[in-house]
Amino acid sequence: MIKLERVGILGPRGTHSEAAAIRLNQILSYDRELVICGGIFEILKAVENGGLDAGFVPVENSLEGSINITLDTLARSESLVIEREFIWTVHNHLMAKDGVKISDVKKIFSHAQPLSQCRKFLQETFSQVELAETTSTSRAAEIVSASELSDGYAAICSERAGELNHLVKLASEIQDNAANRTRFFEVRRRTKKFYVTQGDKVLIICQIDGSRAGSLCEVLKEFAFRHVNMTRIESRPARTELGEYIFFFDLENNVDRRTLNDALGGVKHKSIWLKDLGTFPVISC
Repeated sequence: MIKLERVGILGPRGTHSEAAAIRLNQILSYDRELVICGGIFEILKAVENGGLDAGFVPVENSLEGSINITLDTLARSESLVIEREFIWTVHNHLMAKDGVKISDVKKIFSHAQPLSQCRKFLQETFSQVELAETTSTSRAAEIVSASELSDGYAAICSERAGELNHLVKLASEIQDNAANRTRFFEVRRRTKKFYVTQGDKVLIICQIDGSRAGSLCEVLKEFAFRHVNMTRIESRPARTELGEYIFFFDLENNVDRRTLNDALGGVKHKSIWLKDLGTFPVISC
């Protein structure tokens, strides 16, 4: 009997993370066990320790920004590498028990982010309805599922969460911005087999000497001089001293490998330390 790969995902069941992971498995035609975990740090540590074959974790939302725990854990790991990036379009739906109509809704439950992402819809349609924050969209769906019809409860959640809790749609695609998307990384332990050197993107992390004027500019010149296109830069506290930062660079794999290696070598020479998290494909859905 073939043992299925075990991929850690952020729980509980019914979250956008689970929906995205299920869709990625379908796209890749992979049969893998999705293991529900309690947090991003837990997932990445389990991958490091060999308890999971891979981890599927969010890294950035187009509206809410970066997921700091993902970035910070990757920066401090010596053994993790990114196998692929998956860009998932977020779909928010208003769901309730069968028999509840929009005019019956008295209270809407959801996580803080969907409540924010659906603000325009809520103001226009439910300006007088109470909004209640929950720990996840899945928890919101559970609360609504356990309620009575007369309570008039509804949840903003994923279609998957609604299905798991036997809810029906009152309104579909209620997010204010249709371009609301979340980036996920699929992460593995760094080995010869899973250190990918071909793909669409490169991610490197480094710490530079922030006390020296022009140090960041010198690093950026290493990319510009070799025409390596940088699509994203972000800084995070180095957690060593006040004012010390580490930098994350998303780079397009738009040059030959030798040129890219020369650029990374130049950046490493001008950094306190540098980590290359691999070259990997980007899949969008």
